[in-house]
Amino acid sequence: MKRAVIVVGMAGLMLAGCQDGGSSGSTSGVRSQIRGVGSSTVYPFTTAVAEQFVRKFPSFKAPVIESTGTGAGMKLFCAGVGARYPDIESASRRIKPAEAKTCRDNGVDKIIELEIGIDGLALAESKEGAAIKLTQQQVYEALAATPYGKPNKTRTWKDVDPSLPAVTIRVYGPPPTSGTRDSFNELILDKGCNANPEMEALKKSEEDRHKQICTRIREDGAFIESGENDNLIVQKLSANPDAIGIFGYSFLEENSDALRGVALGGVEPSSATIADFSYPGARRMYVYVKQAHLNAIPGLKQFVAEYARGWEPGGYLSRRGLIPAPADIRAKNATAAREYKLLDFSSVK
Repeated sequence: MKRAVIVVGMAGLMLAGCQDGGSSGSTSGVRSQIRGVGSSTVYPFTTAVAEQFVRKFPSFKAPVIESTGTGAGMKLFCAGVGARYPDIESASRRIKPAEAKTCRDNGVDKIIELEIGIDGLALAESKEGAAIKLTQQQVYEALAATPYGKPNKTRTWKDVDPSLPAVTIRVYGPPPTSGTRDSFNELILDKGCNANPEMEALKKSEEDRHKQICTRIREDGAFIESGENDNLIVQKLSANPDAIGIFGYSFLEENSDALRGVALGGVEPSSATIADFSYPGARRMYVYVKQAHLNAIPGLKQFVAEYARGWEPGGYLSRRGLIPAPADIRAKNATAAREYKLLDFSSVK
């Protein structure tokens, strides 16, 4: 199913009372419409909140929500405070230390961090496919450019492990700007690489070399970057039954009539296995909001409050595929949303 952006037009953006130009102090621009950027995985959830916001508060303009990818969205979000810069960043991972530094350097030093729930980085295939089951180590050995420091010569999954089918390795996945790609590197490739004791030791002695060996993906056609549109990967799996796709679990759930999840280490992606983190691809989802924009952007406070209502169990975000966080995490973040509690930058590691 194709997901629609709430508002595609970017004309007439105004930000009343908020400085334009970041730390320059310029006040040359205003905007009367919420603008959000970020993760393609979190995009469906943020657009769902925007839909509810429009229904409940028709006096406010419909928000502009863009799917830019987490990394690209962070660059936009952290570039400054004012009309030219987004109010909200949706992220399929936590903000990185380097991004936090960029934010602070550009005057974006007061940010509200909300952990909105849990999603899974799912591997999936067409139901017409081979019903393959993998381990993190097998995925690493299939997709790393230089597994364990040697050139990758595998062409089929059987080359990786004799127990796997003789099917050509073809994986559609996210680009480096995506938080899903970051999560894939951290949760799958790095863990698969470290199953080798020598690589685990290398991580302690030569961290940069370890990162190169463990997370650089091959570029010979086995892995195909498919942009920030997860629906495009879904379509490609339907057209290529032997291929595997990597995207947020909500897209797998939404297309379960045509796709099935690929088990990792014997655990299939499901709401239950992601909620209890037994599925290796389970990950936390975040939304970041600029404090400086709260009083300047009409409706932004109401939007934040609506997000906190939406992430409760059985709510409309659950129906969109977001898995609720544990009760204590929800309570903590509901307080942060209500009191606009600021991110402690020292906690970003």
